[in-house]
Amino acid sequence: MLAITGGTGFIGKRLIDLALARGYGVRALTRRPQPDANGIAWVEGSLDDTESLARLVEGADAVVHVAGVVNAPSLPDFLRGNAGGTANMVAAAEQAGVRRFVHVSSLSARKPLLSHYGQSKQLAEAEVRASKLDWTIVRPPAIYGPGDMEMRDVFRMARLGLALLPPPGRMSIVHVDDLARLLIALVDHDPGRIILDPDDGVPGGWSHEDFARAVGAAVGRKVMPFALPTKALSIAARIDRMVRGAKAKLTPDRVGYMVHPDWTIDPAHRPDKALWTPEIPTRAGLAATADWYRANGLLG
Repeated sequence: MLAITGGTGFIGKRLIDLALARGYGVRALTRRPQPDANGIAWVEGSLDDTESLARLVEGADAVVHVAGVVNAPSLPDFLRGNAGGTANMVAAAEQAGVRRFVHVSSLSARKPLLSHYGQSKQLAEAEVRASKLDWTIVRPPAIYGPGDMEMRDVFRMARLGLALLPPPGRMSIVHVDDLARLLIALVDHDPGRIILDPDDGVPGGWSHEDFARAVGAAVGRKVMPFALPTKALSIAARIDRMVRGAKAKLTPDRVGYMVHPDWTIDPAHRPDKALWTPEIPTRAGLAATADWYRANGLLG
């Protein structure tokens, strides 16, 4: 029995599908009522509702903590959702006697001074590391795949033949299905109290321009990359916030870490090949993601 947070989100949905396919029972936290599904017991509540967390972890063999806040108006909001929510999950697992705890963090946690998000994720990791649990922390880089709405604007812009990029730098990326496979592998195979950085296996990651061109190829367009200075990105973030409000994807906080030149994974933290290797080549994964956007009328 797996206790899963974030089960209604992009990563969590894939994780639940894979867990059910592998024969696991799933108990998943949700803020809103969900349709019944075989193998899933939904627990209504939230990360700040300790009673619902107790119900979530009762009798579980492992916790996979995926839920987190990726967009918030202020540092206290990030801290409440990420550090505070993780502290509550850790406490619930310890009180219920659940030893195995897989925590989904972010590569941004290694540079906490660049953004409120990164700071909150680092503090969330500190809650896990200070616990008595058998924990493993996973720090994904950028995550993509069918169903993702965070990267949709990148694809929509590429369809217009344009790529507005942060200053030159490099990045790693991982397909959501590959990430879900790693999380399931970590339920059964405990590599110890370590931090793991998964990616698509491309040595040295991708330059921003190469990745933009790969997205362009996925939507069938040759793109023209333009690297924007930090000031221009900050202005664009303020405009996006004014236009889309809480639904803005480019926020001032995101600009803080987007302009950092190196968001590639640390090869020393790459999972052991005996545990996990990525299976989805990024160019093929991007093409499948573009097909999903197109099929759902999301490319504009």
